[in-house]
Amino acid sequence: VEGNSTISELDGKKLYLKAFCDSDLVNVDSCDVLHGKFSFSGEVDSMVMVNLFMGNECLMPFVLGPEEDLVIHLESARQYVTGSALNDTLYNFIQAKTRLDNELAELPHKETQMIMDGVDEDIITLRLNDEANRLAVMHDRLVTDFIVDNSDNVLGPGVFMIMTSGYPYPVMTPQIEEIMSKVSATFKANDYVRKYMEMAKENMKQMGYGSDIPVGDSSQSE
Repeated sequence: VEGNSTISELDGKKLYLKAFCDSDLVNVDSCDVLHGKFSFSGEVDSMVMVNLFMGNECLMPFVLGPEEDLVIHLESARQYVTGSALNDTLYNFIQAKTRLDNELAELPHKETQMIMDGVDEDIITLRLNDEANRLAVMHDRLVTDFIVDNSDNVLGPGVFMIMTSGYPYPVMTPQIEEIMSKVSATFKANDYVRKYMEMAKENMKQMGYGSDIPVGDSSQSE
């Protein structure tokens, strides 16, 4: 894995490759950034999702595969990886998600502009709530469809892990229920997914939601 950085602050810093192993994030490799260049080398026997870290800060995820030569591009406005079809798929998804995130982040600016233009407060609230709901639905659909479409490769569980890591504790949501009703048996058997679903089911029971929460049988698929 070769890397190029146009971010001057990274020069002289140490970068780490980390991957989940038995629910723990472990170091796979490390290197120093020198004059905007860095590299990792080694062997893997299967596709694996890894994360690039600087200290405790995760810079980006990507997929490592056997006999692949990848290039990491670190730019102030964008970080991405080239050299494999799975990484192309991942970063097309990340670009689409980033566009939606940016549109959502722009809503407070839109509100300020509408106030300055003299738009009625009730109209502003109605319009921006509608816009926020529309973007939230699009975001959930993008993530759900991506996970389902990639449930037979490392991208599905990997993005599921990224999505659920933002929750304070494992919990069931309508989005997760939809995902689990559509994904393959391979996805349901993934160690992280299986453990997450077991813990989510137990947490929902403790919160009084009953014991009939769908968890997903790893021996079956839709």
